[in-house]
Amino acid sequence: MGTTKHTGRISLPTRPDPSLWVSKVPFGLNRIKPRHIRDTFKAVWDNRGQLPYAARILTQGVCDGCALGVSGLYDQTLNGPHLCTTRLNVLRLNTMPAIRETVLHADIDELRRMDSTTLRKLGRLPYPLIRRKGERRFSRVTWEEALNEIAAKIRSIDPKQLAFYLTARGITNESYYTAAKVARFLGTNHIDNASRICHSPSKTALKRSVGIGASSCSYKDWIGTDVLVFWGSVAANNQPVSTKYMYAAKRKGTKIVVINPYYEPSMDQYWIPSIAESALFGTKLANDFYQVNIGGDIAFMNGVMKHWFEMEEADPGSAVDHDFVRTHTNGYEELRAHVMRQDWTLLESSSGLSRERMEEFARLLAAAKSAVFVWSMGLTQHRFGTDNISQVANLALLRGFLGREHCGLMPIRGHSGVQGSGEMGADPFSLPGGEFKGGDIERIERLWGFPLPKWQGDIVGVSLENALLPEDHERKLKVFYTSGGNFLETMPDPEFVERCLANVELRVHQDIILNTSTLVDAKETVIVLPAMTRYEQPGGGTSTSTERMVYFSPEIEGPRMPEARAEWAIYVDLAARVKPEAKHLIGCEDAFAIREEIALAAPNYDGIQHLRHRGDVFQWGGAWLCEGGICPTEDGRGTLLPIELPELRKPEGHFYVTTRRGKQFNSMVYSETDPFNGADRYDVLMNELDGRTLQLREGDAIVVYNRYGAFHGRVKWERVKEGNIEVHWPEGNVLIPKGVYEPFAGIPEYNTTVIVEKAETYHAFKDTKYVERRIEELETESG
Repeated sequence: MGTTKHTGRISLPTRPDPSLWVSKVPFGLNRIKPRHIRDTFKAVWDNRGQLPYAARILTQGVCDGCALGVSGLYDQTLNGPHLCTTRLNVLRLNTMPAIRETVLHADIDELRRMDSTTLRKLGRLPYPLIRRKGERRFSRVTWEEALNEIAAKIRSIDPKQLAFYLTARGITNESYYTAAKVARFLGTNHIDNASRICHSPSKTALKRSVGIGASSCSYKDWIGTDVLVFWGSVAANNQPVSTKYMYAAKRKGTKIVVINPYYEPSMDQYWIPSIAESALFGTKLANDFYQVNIGGDIAFMNGVMKHWFEMEEADPGSAVDHDFVRTHTNGYEELRAHVMRQDWTLLESSSGLSRERMEEFARLLAAAKSAVFVWSMGLTQHRFGTDNISQVANLALLRGFLGREHCGLMPIRGHSGVQGSGEMGADPFSLPGGEFKGGDIERIERLWGFPLPKWQGDIVGVSLENALLPEDHERKLKVFYTSGGNFLETMPDPEFVERCLANVELRVHQDIILNTSTLVDAKETVIVLPAMTRYEQPGGGTSTSTERMVYFSPEIEGPRMPEARAEWAIYVDLAARVKPEAKHLIGCEDAFAIREEIALAAPNYDGIQHLRHRGDVFQWGGAWLCEGGICPTEDGRGTLLPIELPELRKPEGHFYVTTRRGKQFNSMVYSETDPFNGADRYDVLMNELDGRTLQLREGDAIVVYNRYGAFHGRVKWERVKEGNIEVHWPEGNVLIPKGVYEPFAGIPEYNTTVIVEKAETYHAFKDTKYVERRIEELETESG
C-alpha cells in the first residue's frame, strides 16, 4: 500500500483555451449531442412533487450513480460543483410515490405487458407482496408473514440450495457486509454481486500481476499525466463527470488515447455542462483512437511490446525502464522471449491494426514519463478478460508506470457502491478484507464467532443454471434471494434465464421498484420486499469509489415508504428467524455497529467507524497503491506474464459483435435514442464499407443471427472497425452464448461471432435450411 496521502482538490484554469474547442457555434446547436439543459429541466419536472427532498439528496447525499464519488455536489479531485444527467435520471428512483394499489394488484398479465422502463415509472414498492403458484396477482402480506415463510423454506433445504445476489443499485457497504455475513451464517457460500459480473477479471489479474484488487491511483493522477489511455471504456457516457477530469488533463497537456472498436463520439468531443467554456463550445477530448477488433487487445499489446523489445535491441533503455523492471518485477526474460516469437502477420490480423499503428502507440508510451491506464468492460467481459488486464499490467510494469504520481492502473467502476462489494465479502471468492481461503477463513471465523462453510460457492450465472438440476441434487437452486437486479435484461440468452428463474421454488426480490424479472412465475412462491434507498437508511451508509475513497452518505429527511426497511436490517431479521438459537452471533444491530465491525473485519477499512457526518471521507491505501514500485506480493515484486493470443477465427463475411450502452444506467434505459450518435435501441452499428459489401443501405432491415439467437434491427453507418458490429445492451443479449465464463474470474462472455443478412433474405429462405446451413458454416469455420 502507500503512505502518501491524497493532497485534495485542485482548481481548473480560468482562462479559456480555444485550441480545444469543437466549434464556435454555441451549445453544439444542430449537432447530435446530449442536451444537458433540457435534461436538467426534465429532471426538475419529474421530481416536481418532491423538489425540496430532491435538492437535499443532491446537496447532502453521496451520488448513487457512477463510482466517481461525488458527495453532495463536490468530489475530491476538482474544486467547484459537479452534477450530471445520469445522477439526475437516477434521482427519480428516490422521490417517486408508491405504486397505486389498483396497478400493483392488477392481473399479472397486465403487468407483464409493461417493459422495465414503464414498470420503473409506476413508483416505489410500498409493502411486502406475495404471489403463489397459480395466483394471478400479487397479494399484500405483513413483514412477519413474509420473513417467516422465507425462513421456513430456508430451514427446509440444504444450504447449498440457497443463493444470494446483490445488485449495484445504491447499495451501501453496510448492506454488502451484512449480506456476506448472513449468507455464511445461514451456511451458504452462494453469494454474488454486480461488481464481480463486470470487473472480476480486473481484480483477478491485478492480484496475480501486482498483488492489488483495486485502482492503484487516484482520479487526480489523470491531470498532468503525459498519456491517459481509455481501454474499452466509454467514460464520457458511463461516468459523465469524468469529462471534467479529462478537460483538466487536456489543459495540463495530457494526451488522451482511446482504444476501442468503435470511434466513440462522446470520447472524441463533449460539451461539459459545468464548465462554461466547454458548455458553449465543446471540448476535443481524444488525441487519437486505435480501433482494434473486438477481442484484439491482447494482440495489439503484444505488438506494442514487440516494438519495445525491438527498440531495445537497437538502443538499450529507449523503451523499457530497466531500473524499475530489475528492482520491482519478475519474469522479464520469459515475457521478452514470448513476445519476440509473435508473428507480425498474426498480430495484425488479430488486432485489426497495422504494424505501423502499433509502433506509433509504442513510441508514444516509450517517450512518456508517466501514464494512467483506465479500462472497463470492453476489456473485462471476454472469456480471456483476466489475460486482457494482465497485458495492461505488463505495459505499466515495463515502463514503471506504477506507484507514483500521474501513473497507475485504474479499472473504472460504473456504480457508486460496487468497489466495496467484494471488499465486504459479498461474492463466492471473497471474505471481508481478504479471500475465501486459509488464513482469511480462520480470521473471519474468530471475529464472527461461528464456523464458515468450507465448500466453494458458485457465481450467480451457475447458481441460476443450477435451478434446472435434478430435484435430488444437493446444489439444485431452490431459494434465490436477490437484492435488486434483473437477470432477464443483463445476462446472455434471456429465454434460458427466464426458464431458470421459473424453476426456482422460492424467489425473493428485495427492491425499491418492480422489474420484468419480478413478474416471472416461480415453482412455488415469489415474495417481494420493499427496501429503503441509501438516503433513507437509519444511521446513514457508506460507499467506496473507484479511487478507493470511502464516503459517508447521511440519512436525509424526507418522505418515506412506511413499510420499507434498510437492506441490512432485512438480512439481520431473516437470519434471526432461520436460526433463532444463534441470533446473538449475528450482531449488526445498527449502521454504527456494522461500521465498527467492518473496521475489524477489513483492515483497509479501519477508519470507516469514524464516518458519521455529511462530507466525511477517507481513502484506504493512500494516494497510490504499490507506492515506489513495491507490490503487496510475497516478494514485493510485480509479475510480468506471457499472454497467449486468444483464438479469434472469423470466416470472411461474418462479424464479431459486442454490446454497448446508450442513454441508460445499467439496464435502466432512459431514452430510445442514443444522444451521441442518434441511434435507436435496435440500430446495428456497422462500418459502411462492410455494409456496401453486403449490398446494404443505411436504414435497411437486417437480421443478425447465430446459433444462440436472432436480432432484428436496422443498419446504421458508424465508425466501427471493419469486420465488427455493435448492438445495444441488453437488447442484443439474444446473440450472446449462455454458460460461457472466463476461466479465472467467472465473468460471462459478452462477445461472439454472427452472420448479418438482409431481413428479406433471412425470412425468404428461413424454411429451406438456408439459415441452418449458414449457422453450421459459422460454427465450423470459427469454432
